Amino acid sequence: MDILKLSTEWAKAELFSAKMVWVFSALILLAAIGFASWGKTTMASAFIIPFIIAGAFLLAVGIGLYAANKPRITQFEQEYKKDSFAFIKKEIARTTKSDSELKLVFKILPAIAIAAAIFLILFSSPNWRAISITIMLTVAFLMVVDSNISARNAEYRDQLLIKENTWQQ
Repeated sequence: MDILKLSTEWAKAELFSAKMVWVFSALILLAAIGFASWGKTTMASAFIIPFIIAGAFLLAVGIGLYAANKPRITQFEQEYKKDSFAFIKKEIARTTKSDSELKLVFKILPAIAIAAAIFLILFSSPNWRAISITIMLTVAFLMVVDSNISARNAEYRDQLLIKENTWQQ
């Protein structure tokens, strides 16, 4: 497969992930509005602020994903045309670094979820329960997105390594 096409498809898939994060962010913010408008119980009211914070956080994550990957589509073409072998080397280094960062994320996110679950068990107030549930929901969603990103990153890196090996032989 053509490396430029592979790289461009990878970047477009990352943009799709950013859009999915935005959709989930919008759903969380709509849920906050729903709780604010129709929530009559103390527990429903307790979800408003945590959902607003989680929605804003996810919106920022989506913006970060989009901002990091949108320019890559045009950059990939320019860098590949300039020096295709250097482009492959650079992408291998970047994907290797991303892989190590994702491994760290998959240690931190479960720890956050466990801490939130402990808070859920230990504290019975509606505010702490809403915060804990919101954190666990957000972490679970981020783990799903990041697992897809990790798999896509690994596949992309493998293809780059194959191409690099064929050029070196």
